Amino acid sequence: MPDLQSVRQQTCSDYLLPIPLCFVFLFIRACSRKFAAKIIMNMTIKRKPKLAVWKFASCDGCQLSLLNCEDELLTVVNKIDIAYFLEASRNVLRGPYDISLVEGSITTQHDAERIQKIRKSSKLLITIGACATAGGIQALRNFKDVKEYVSLVYAKPHYIDTLDKSTPIASHVRVDYELRGCPINKRQLLEIISAYLSERKPNTPSHSVCIECKRRGTICVMVAKGLPCLGPVTHAGCNAICPSYCRGCYGCYGPKETPNTSSLSEKFSDSGLNNDSIMRMFRTFNACAEPFRKESEAHEIEEAGSKKSEIKI
Repeated sequence: MPDLQSVRQQTCSDYLLPIPLCFVFLFIRACSRKFAAKIIMNMTIKRKPKLAVWKFASCDGCQLSLLNCEDELLTVVNKIDIAYFLEASRNVLRGPYDISLVEGSITTQHDAERIQKIRKSSKLLITIGACATAGGIQALRNFKDVKEYVSLVYAKPHYIDTLDKSTPIASHVRVDYELRGCPINKRQLLEIISAYLSERKPNTPSHSVCIECKRRGTICVMVAKGLPCLGPVTHAGCNAICPSYCRGCYGCYGPKETPNTSSLSEKFSDSGLNNDSIMRMFRTFNACAEPFRKESEAHEIEEAGSKKSEIKI
């Protein structure tokens, strides 16, 4: 008859054998969970990004630029889900959204609240066009009392509920990228969307319209014809369409990087333009873009000062 000590040793050895097998089983089970999680993650990454296009105070021209992409738009649709674009479809998908394209400026309190909600539901927010990036042509009211315009334009002004100023989107929320133009260049818009899909930095030109004139062989209208032109201080993107028809640039694409507006104004003055005319040159589609606004205000002050001196005389 075996003693108690030998029985204890045999029993322990029998139970010790399955312990490594248990660890192996747990390890396999853990690995399978990680593998399943990796598959789910890959499925999530391969999900098509959701694109939303939003409208505020604007003419819809920049949205139409996207629709005018035609064949290129079909390629984009295969890469992204257009979740919200009322200009193109009534089909609406709920957020959050990977990319939000925002057109138009903020002119009402309702818009100011709505853009906050859009920012919260958007991973990437891109403003498109002069209205969204600089306040647009409607920002001309920023230099006067808006109530004067309301009383002149509307038969019943008391129905109008508007803010004192038309402001760009960046004045209210964080903007990830700005695409200028009135309207925008559709090629540049496609480049930005493509850059996002490829996880790279967008490649959009930072030079002036003057470079576009040189590239297409257009003679400088300022040098050859003495016409006032904002080309030297305006962002490229239109392929210098106005100078190609012997007209000066109107600054549709807003100020380029580090524009020397004061030097251009001196050139305008030398060619015979007075302060009022120079002020009006900078007050068009991008009147409230900071470099253009400061330059126009400087000439407005000079014009007011000259008028006061004339009255004293």
